[in-house]
Amino acid sequence: MIEKIKHDIEGLGALDIIRYIEQKFGATAVFSTSFGIEDQVVTHLLAEADSKASIFTLETGRLFPETYYVWNRTLEKYKLPIKAYYPNTQAVENLLSTKGPSSFYESVANRKECCYIRKIEPLHRAINGFEVWITGIRAEQSANREGMSAVEWDAANNIIKIHPIFDWTLAEVELFLKNNSVPYNPLHDKGFPSIGCQPCTRAVQPGEDFRAGRWWWEDTSKKECGLHITTK
Repeated sequence: MIEKIKHDIEGLGALDIIRYIEQKFGATAVFSTSFGIEDQVVTHLLAEADSKASIFTLETGRLFPETYYVWNRTLEKYKLPIKAYYPNTQAVENLLSTKGPSSFYESVANRKECCYIRKIEPLHRAINGFEVWITGIRAEQSANREGMSAVEWDAANNIIKIHPIFDWTLAEVELFLKNNSVPYNPLHDKGFPSIGCQPCTRAVQPGEDFRAGRWWWEDTSKKECGLHITTK
């Protein structure tokens, strides 16, 4: 199935890939958005294609105010329903009661525990029952993502993943936003190329890696929360 999809979409532009997904998978496809610029491009394309794909976001409880701002603007512009998935209340209560609100700064294990509770477990619920998971991943975003491909089998989640703008450059994304008046997070204009939870995201400095602002206190070049991990 993966190789057939790769063959079918070879040479297609992002909008035609979205249309292909609509034709082949319809309502069994789901798109995850964190309201970053790449996800905003995909949301625009889904609206343009009149896609039946569901859209969801992971409401971790620790997002920037600016993220809520672009969330509202996205709803206003596209009129597409975006389902919010929250962490399990009991798991969050247990974590904060035993380790406090900032345990993720203390160790990688603690940070991954927080990511699991606030993002990974809700993700499992969000994509359960769907055949295709659409994302806004681009290859140049990080070293780990360069090892991915535009179409993948996600064995951990038992789902096909398709990244319609996988080969786009940052310049192409920014031009698309401008030409199509796509709402975007104002933090992107303040040195935040990658935006996650507020306590775990800072602006990057000139010359730093795209994801250097995520979990900046950790000494590793391949920093991921666990949502998008390739085994290649």
